[in-house]
Amino acid sequence: MSNSRLFLYTLCGVIFCISFIGMIIYGYKTFFIETKKVTSEDYQYHFALIAEEADNAYWRMIEKGAKKAAAEHDIYLEYLAPTRADNDNLLKLLDRMISAKVDGIIVQGVEGERFVDLVHKGVERGIPIITVDTDVPESERKAYVGTDNFQAGKLAGKALIKKTSGKQHVGVVLGRFNAINQKLRLQGFQEVINEHSRIHIVAMKESNISSIGAAQAAYDLLKEFPSINTFVGMSALDGIGITDGIQEIAPDRNFTIIAFDLIPETLALIRDGKINATVAQYPERMGTKAVNVLIELQEHDLLDNEKYTGTKVIEKGDLRSRGEQK
Repeated sequence: MSNSRLFLYTLCGVIFCISFIGMIIYGYKTFFIETKKVTSEDYQYHFALIAEEADNAYWRMIEKGAKKAAAEHDIYLEYLAPTRADNDNLLKLLDRMISAKVDGIIVQGVEGERFVDLVHKGVERGIPIITVDTDVPESERKAYVGTDNFQAGKLAGKALIKKTSGKQHVGVVLGRFNAINQKLRLQGFQEVINEHSRIHIVAMKESNISSIGAAQAAYDLLKEFPSINTFVGMSALDGIGITDGIQEIAPDRNFTIIAFDLIPETLALIRDGKINATVAQYPERMGTKAVNVLIELQEHDLLDNEKYTGTKVIEKGDLRSRGEQK
């Protein structure tokens, strides 16, 4: 064999190895999966919790509540999510867990036929599937555990009315335009403010459920519509990002800001007077209740398949000096 041909074969082999390793790394980074080697003797049931985004503070709180309940009942709980919010990747994880024949699945609902079909596939194989945080009632999911998102949107509208007077030009930041829970919150919010002619929505932007995205959304909204004097953020990191975006473009102006969720950064901003109120959800409670519902479903179906976990408007006066809810 000539040296040139040997060199060519070697080069092709190196390129193949690099491509193969790159494919493995890409696959690992596309999905975030926490798992460990377990055997059937190690636990009573194997459940999967499929979140919207892996390292999101809100979903980590759901995971915390779910794992606490799982530990109390000898259950192995696997937490899975795309590294970034992505419905296609979330649905691939759902399909994977159905194929793995786990004993039950907790998953964020996703709009569309593909989700409905996958839930049907799971139920056909005897796997109870429940939605958490976002419901898809037209699917065969066994139950929904989480916030009544339409009512939560109404609470945001009522909080805005309470905290303002005079004309309000509202910039709305949504986590994702196509997320069912965001649509329902917006509908509830609009129903309330439509009864008050002094309040109207000027424009809406998407944050892609990140504080950086929310900061950019607030910046862009103010740049395009300087009349905006009120912001409403519909997902967990939006309030934090909105305050950052305002600081960049209009640090000397006063705004009314209504946020969502009780993550520590939001509570700190309420204490500092930078966020006026937040609509509290209870993600740890969601996780705990979701696991308990799945345990119940191992034995029988439920008569009540909508398990709401409550919402409440939290203001500065509702917090102790250390930033804890009263």
